[in-house]
Amino acid sequence: MSKTLDIVKKYNFRFTKSLGQNFLRDDTVLDSILEGANISPEDNVLEIGPGFGTLTKELLKISKKVMAVEIDKKLIPILKDELKEFENFYLFNEDILKCDLNSILGEDEVKVVANLPYYITTPVLAKLLSGHYNISSIIVMVQKEVGERINAKVGTKNYGGLSLMIQYYSETNIIRHVPPTAFIPSPKVDSIILKLDLLKEPRVKVNNEEDFFRLIKESFNMRRKTLWNSLKSLEYSKEHMERVFMESNIDPNRRGETLTIEEFASISNLIF
Repeated sequence: MSKTLDIVKKYNFRFTKSLGQNFLRDDTVLDSILEGANISPEDNVLEIGPGFGTLTKELLKISKKVMAVEIDKKLIPILKDELKEFENFYLFNEDILKCDLNSILGEDEVKVVANLPYYITTPVLAKLLSGHYNISSIIVMVQKEVGERINAKVGTKNYGGLSLMIQYYSETNIIRHVPPTAFIPSPKVDSIILKLDLLKEPRVKVNNEEDFFRLIKESFNMRRKTLWNSLKSLEYSKEHMERVFMESNIDPNRRGETLTIEEFASISNLIF
């Protein structure tokens, strides 16, 4: 399936380090992405970072259409040439963080497949999840450490603000681990293919999402601090906070890493 090395030679392509470009060269990894994405002939796909189009070509064969967003201008003519046979291919030379996704996606439900530069993983996922787009699932390649944090359960060392933000909007599942040798050029870290199945409604009901995530951020700023000490930065009165902990039935001497998302929602709704 993968012709990455051939394409590099064919177009004499030079990788742009500042864009964090690492393109897949391992067919088994591409197969895992396709299997995890579970694409049907009726599905519309948003692919972020198509690279040379090796995965894109396989997605085009099994989906209704693929809308690919690629920031690197040098890749646009390559993608157009490599995928010229497909009438269901739509290419956008855009920055995924700055573009108007609604204008690209339209009203149809989409499945997202993304092989992102690792330095923009979190902001891209935040945009996709919080933007109220008609997205049913996201398959994304992430740095191993980040993937483990996203998928972490309450009470574990990796559990934190990122886990709660992603799990507020979706069910998370690790598809497989990927070694550096699966890429060209090889990154210095291991990777994980992660699947996010978006929930119809957020996992918990909160009065204000911005306040909810602010509470979580403060609770994990100093992981070893108790909730009582961590939340002093919110600058509410001692009496108010005592009442919050009493009504939520949560011990203020607990640490943020021990709280479930439901408990964070309870405290948030009472505080704010």
